[in-house]
Amino acid sequence: MKIKNTLSKMKTREREDRKNMIIDAAERVFSNKPFNKVSMREIADEAGMAPSSIYTYFPNQESLFVEATVRDSNRLIDGMEMMFDTAEEAAQVLDRGMEAFIDFISENDSYFRMMVIFMTVGSLNPDSLQKLNEVVRRGFDLFESVFKKMGYTGDTRILAHYFFAMLNGILVTFRKLEGRSDEVIVAHMKRVGKVFRELLEQSVK
Repeated sequence: MKIKNTLSKMKTREREDRKNMIIDAAERVFSNKPFNKVSMREIADEAGMAPSSIYTYFPNQESLFVEATVRDSNRLIDGMEMMFDTAEEAAQVLDRGMEAFIDFISENDSYFRMMVIFMTVGSLNPDSLQKLNEVVRRGFDLFESVFKKMGYTGDTRILAHYFFAMLNGILVTFRKLEGRSDEVIVAHMKRVGKVFRELLEQSVK
């Protein structure tokens, strides 16, 4: 019985590893053009496997795009939550969460480029949109909880939308500054982001 359970766990792990390999490959391809302009053959070539193997896990390109987005967005939110848990003061909470966001995007360039392309030219069917909206709401809920801790009494949902748009704007504007090292760019983006926290603190006071 123990051997059977061990083999079952190994097969499950192998299946998950293969699935993640496909998602990683798709994300790299989606970072260069919209998912609806990508063929399964392109993803298969990037993953180093036959297209038929991909269809075992995903029925089409859109399902792959949604899976990649949900997976990495949840990783991002998980990382932000961990940073929030280690902070003591409300201002620290916001700074740490913002830094976690910028660090994650800086380290996962394909994910960010994929999302930028989608936000400018993408569209999803209702089922896919619902899955994507669930993870987006999770992020906004997290932002709202921080603003409430800081004592903000206005519309925290709208502020969460603004905060998300602001962070993405910073990344689009400064992520690829010519002649600067990654360390300098990341540090600069964090400094720019902290202006939001300073303004929010002033409005609360």
